[in-house]
Amino acid sequence: MLQSQLFTKTKKQAPKNEVSNNAKLLIRGGFIYKEMAGVYALLPLGLRVIEKIKQIIREEMNAIGGQEILMTSLQRKQVWETTDRWDDEKVDVWFKSALKSGTEVGFGWSHEEPISEMMKQYIESYKDLPIYVYQFQTKLRNELRAKSGILRGREFVMKDMYSYSLDKKQHQTFYDKSIQAYMKVFERVGLKDDTFLTFASGGAFTQFSHEFQTVSKVGEDTIYLNREKNLAINEEVYNDKTLAKLNVNKNELEKVKAVEVGNIFDFGTVKSDQLGLKYNDAESNPVPVYLGSYGIGVTRLMGVLVEKFAKNNVMYWPKEVSPFDVHVIGLNLEDDTVMNALKNEVEYLKGKGMQVLCDDRIGVSAGEKFSDADLIGIVKRRVVSKKTVEVNKTEIIERK
Repeated sequence: MLQSQLFTKTKKQAPKNEVSNNAKLLIRGGFIYKEMAGVYALLPLGLRVIEKIKQIIREEMNAIGGQEILMTSLQRKQVWETTDRWDDEKVDVWFKSALKSGTEVGFGWSHEEPISEMMKQYIESYKDLPIYVYQFQTKLRNELRAKSGILRGREFVMKDMYSYSLDKKQHQTFYDKSIQAYMKVFERVGLKDDTFLTFASGGAFTQFSHEFQTVSKVGEDTIYLNREKNLAINEEVYNDKTLAKLNVNKNELEKVKAVEVGNIFDFGTVKSDQLGLKYNDAESNPVPVYLGSYGIGVTRLMGVLVEKFAKNNVMYWPKEVSPFDVHVIGLNLEDDTVMNALKNEVEYLKGKGMQVLCDDRIGVSAGEKFSDADLIGIVKRRVVSKKTVEVNKTEIIERK
C-alpha cells in the first residue's frame, strides 16, 4: 500500500471527548473512526489488524474441528421467548425493533438460541454428532457504559463458537480442547504472559463460566490471580467455596485489574431441553444435545493490544497482527534517483513475500513521516533517502 493513496491521515491530537488510550491512539493513527459512543468504524489499517486477528482465531478453531458459518443479525422473538431470554429483565442489553408487519425482532447480542434452533434441521441421529460451528459476527449490545473505546462497545466484532455433543464426556473433551486453543490464540497475538483462565459467573448465560482475563490497569474486572498455578478467580465469585473448589488459599492470590478477552460456557442440556433439540441414540431413544458456547472479542482484543504495547503515546504492534510486515519510509523523494531506489526496495521486499506500507509522499518532512510511522506502529522499518542511496544501502530500523 502506498501511503500517498491512503485516504486516512494521522492526527496530532486525540478527540477531546475520548478518554480511553486505545481509542485515542487508534483514532490518531487512522485505524478507526468514531461514529458515536461505543460505535467505531474500521478504517483500512484497523481492518488489516482485525483480519489478522481473525485469521489466527480461524486457524485455531479449524484445528479443533470448527466449521465457519455466518448467521443473521436479525433474530426472531419467539426463539428467545422459548428460553426466557427475550425479557429485558433477564437480558438487559437487547436492541429491539419491529418489521413493518409489526413483528418484533431482536438484533443479535449472542447466537446460542438461533443456531441451536437451526441445528434441529441437521441433527437427527447420534451419527450426526458432534458438530462444532463458529462465526465472526457483528454483535449489538445496548451497553449502559461505553467509555472504554473499543474495549466495551455497543457494536463490535466477536468470534462465537458453539459445540453440539452426544453427552457430557464428549462435551468436556471439546471444552478442554477449546481452552488450549484459546491459549494458543492469546499466545500468538502476544498476550500469553498476561492472560489467565479465570473462574467466573455465567451472567445471562449459565450459573458459572470460564473467562480469559488479560491483566491490565484499564481493566473493568477485578481478579484474584495465582501466577504459579496459572489460574484466576473473578471477584464476583471470590468466596471460600470457590477457593476450596480450586484448592487455593487467599494468601496465594494477587488482586489485579483485568480485561475479559474471551469466555466459554457449559450449557449442558438446558437449552436443548427448552428448544427441543434432540437426537436419536442407537436404540432410537430421543436424547437432548449437550451445548457449549465459546466467545472471543475480536475488536476488544485489538484494543487490549494497544493498551498493552503502546508506549509514550505511540504504538508497537506485535508481529503477527501488525497491519504490514514492514514500513518503508522514503525521504528526499523529489530526487528521481531516490524515488527509483524506493520503488526497487518495495519490489524487493514484496518478492520476499512481505506486506509493505510505503511512505512515498513527496513534500512531507522527515520529522512528520517518522511521527506518523510512530502512530501507525509497525515495528520493522526501512529508510530510503539520498544518504542511503549514496552508500548503496538501506537503513534498517527495528523499534523496541
